[in-house]
Amino acid sequence: MNLFDDFAERVRAAIARVVTESEIAPELLARVVVEPPRDAAHGDLATNAALVLAKPLAMKPRDLATRLGAELSRHDDVDAVEIAGPGFLNLRLAQSFWARELAAILKAGDRYGYVPAGQGAAVNIEYVSANPTGPLHVGHCRGAVVGDAIANLLAASGQAVTREYYINDAGSQVDQLARSVHLRYREALGETVGEIPKGLYPGDYLVPVGTALADKYGDALKGQDEADWLPLVRDFAIAAMMENIRNDLASLNIRHDVFFSERSLMGNGRDRVAELIAWLEERDLVYWGTLPPPKGQENEDEDWDEREQLLFRATSFGDDVDRPLKKADGSYTYFASDIAYHFDKFERGFAHMIDVWGADHGGYVKRMTAAVKAISEGKGELEVQLSQLVRLFRAGEPVRMSKRAGDLVTLADVVDEVGRDAVRFMMLTRKADAPLDFDFQTVTEQSKDNPVFYVQYAHARTASVRRQFAQEMPEVDETPAELASAERLIRLEDAGELQLIKQLCDWPRIVQLAAQSREPHRIAYYLYDLANSFHVHWNRGKESPQLRFIKPDDIEISKARLGLVDAVGMVIRAGLSVLGVEAPKEMR
Repeated sequence: MNLFDDFAERVRAAIARVVTESEIAPELLARVVVEPPRDAAHGDLATNAALVLAKPLAMKPRDLATRLGAELSRHDDVDAVEIAGPGFLNLRLAQSFWARELAAILKAGDRYGYVPAGQGAAVNIEYVSANPTGPLHVGHCRGAVVGDAIANLLAASGQAVTREYYINDAGSQVDQLARSVHLRYREALGETVGEIPKGLYPGDYLVPVGTALADKYGDALKGQDEADWLPLVRDFAIAAMMENIRNDLASLNIRHDVFFSERSLMGNGRDRVAELIAWLEERDLVYWGTLPPPKGQENEDEDWDEREQLLFRATSFGDDVDRPLKKADGSYTYFASDIAYHFDKFERGFAHMIDVWGADHGGYVKRMTAAVKAISEGKGELEVQLSQLVRLFRAGEPVRMSKRAGDLVTLADVVDEVGRDAVRFMMLTRKADAPLDFDFQTVTEQSKDNPVFYVQYAHARTASVRRQFAQEMPEVDETPAELASAERLIRLEDAGELQLIKQLCDWPRIVQLAAQSREPHRIAYYLYDLANSFHVHWNRGKESPQLRFIKPDDIEISKARLGLVDAVGMVIRAGLSVLGVEAPKEMR
């Protein structure tokens, strides 16, 4: 039901009839698009077909546009074709076309604009994956919401989506977590531990973990050597922190299908990282060698320890430099573990992988995309989406946070104060790779300046129209699908009504573009514009009785307008669902 795809096919058919004597390369036809014109006054649809094809066909663009326009004018759905500028074609569609489209929307219901599940390939999307050393903060929050919305978009586009969280439960940071919890455990037993040593995690969020540890083990761990208590406390602490993380994510209505443990790569008698390195060695993708000093240290030899290392041939796959897989002490680098993890994803059947990372990981992108090309032998692809920082404000004043100092604004703090819907929607009001300002005051206002309120209020208004019909015209009790009569809907001829129908018809294209570009903010923008049009039309009805939704003396126009209102509500509901935001029927 994507009218732009439909008309793109009509344009291609017209091209085939006009230039039968020439063969057009498929890549040229792929550049022909049909989209809304930049200025709605120019028409309903615009195509660049003549501009794209004129030169290869040795024709003037306007001459080709004239011939294509004549072909397209033959369609009953097309009222007029106009040539603009150097050869753009603008199409104006018949009112009967819009009535049929609205009827189709009402019949499709809440699945309008979505592709049936199973139409696309399997895709793994990994997001959040925060170290289990502290609560999720607002920076994690943005990546979580962006990742979840991209997953929703891909699912709406027919992809088989698996949502995954990588638990970084190996390495020195979880040992430091265990030591920090052990201090809180001793504190829970009545010992004065004083200031938390530098390098450990000082936040009060570990106090309940230490208390829970004391409740379970009493003082049994107090006299043990660190080598004895560390593994036990580490497992206990990781489990406790992951439970907190899951709860925080659930407060945002985010649930992952898979939680993958980094430690599992080297557990159960297997060393998956060693297996990976052996696999790379068999294909001559690793070697022993030295790396040049980092940029800026070329003339500071005393600061650079040049030594032989086991290196992955990352430059063979597009990276800037080959990358080490082992540290000086013989242990694996994080990069080696990350390659093994993505190899595991590929072996699980995910040729297409999407990772959502914080912007501070931007320098890691090239090496990981190179690694996935290597381990998949060119059959797989890693796509990385970077999520920029969130700057918190309260009435215009910055709110500071620092995770290691324990003075932080957690995800739970933000959700508790403004609610899940406000957090999710506002996190999606900018491109993920652009910084975002989040002001607690703005997101609680009931005004047009608060986009989540404005959109939800529009949905609540559509529900109120339904209730009003039930009170004033109880005989009009049809479902949206039962209201889908093109003969009736053609009576919707007011400019405001037609604008709403045209915006509704744009919804499948918006879903498609947002999914392809991994840009859920497009959905937020679209919903705001649709809500604005609906609010404007609502207010016009207050001033002009002839535009009111309920006209007791004309049941057919009343049904047509109820159908339009139902369709607006359905699309807003569908869009909010993609964003993970509730569509309320009432707002107080």
